[in-house]
Amino acid sequence: MSGAVLQVGVGLSGSIARFLADLGLPDAVAGLAGQAIAFLAVFLVLFYVGRSVLLPLADRVMNSRDLEPHAKKPIRRLVVVVLGFVAVTIAFGAAGYGDLLQSLATVAAAATLAIGFAMQDVLKNFVAGIFIYTDKPFRIGDWIEWDGNSGIVEDISFRVSRVRTFDNELLTVPNSALTDGVIKNPVAKDKLRLQVPFGIGYDDDVERATEIIVEEAENHEEILEDPAPTVRLTELGDSSVTLKSRIWIDNPSRADFVKTRAEYVQTVKERFDEEGIDIPYPNRTLGGELTVAGLDEVAPADD
Repeated sequence: MSGAVLQVGVGLSGSIARFLADLGLPDAVAGLAGQAIAFLAVFLVLFYVGRSVLLPLADRVMNSRDLEPHAKKPIRRLVVVVLGFVAVTIAFGAAGYGDLLQSLATVAAAATLAIGFAMQDVLKNFVAGIFIYTDKPFRIGDWIEWDGNSGIVEDISFRVSRVRTFDNELLTVPNSALTDGVIKNPVAKDKLRLQVPFGIGYDDDVERATEIIVEEAENHEEILEDPAPTVRLTELGDSSVTLKSRIWIDNPSRADFVKTRAEYVQTVKERFDEEGIDIPYPNRTLGGELTVAGLDEVAPADD
């Protein structure tokens, strides 16, 4: 066979090229087609076979280490990306693209340097995403608050996190925004303390109001008995005395927080009404006199 085909190589691509040449294709066309077919065949076999083997293996390893769902998803993506890179590299060699592979490596190195400077924010968010996976300040399904925003975490990736607000808006938040500042995670622990203020009038019985607030907390099935509910007088306002109730709920979520607090406040208000305890509203008394200058200069209107 002619030298044009022999230059393709003696490996897989060379064998395919010889087969195509035997079918009547020109040597040059057979050589190029052999390389392309060898590249695609090796890549597809390595990628799909490797994926069917490595992903279940990675899942078993992650399950054995009890990794959270938000950590499993990006690791699976990383496994697929690495597998694709390895498959492309081996496919290049099998196709006889050795010189081309070296040239691509040189170009890729230069491009990586340029892209690194141009994508500093992306890299910053990527590193922040790694910190989220390692530090675990929150998880998928957690209710978080930051910079005046709040919502339920729906997804965490290496670059951004997606949070669904309580108005059903989807926020796509750069990970760096969640690692550079303070994040409040009310549901990170098994218990959550709620502080509920009640204002009563200065003429009302503080001790009786305190008893009612504690009794209604003890009667509510979602409020824990241990730690026990407590009430403290915290403020003497302009028009009311503020009693702050401290209660605890178990396995908190945003829905539990809102529902329990609303029911608790309602029952206390109803008891206050029954006992004749007033919840005053602010009163303002304005004093002084109003004078109008220049009345002598005002001419009466003609009839």
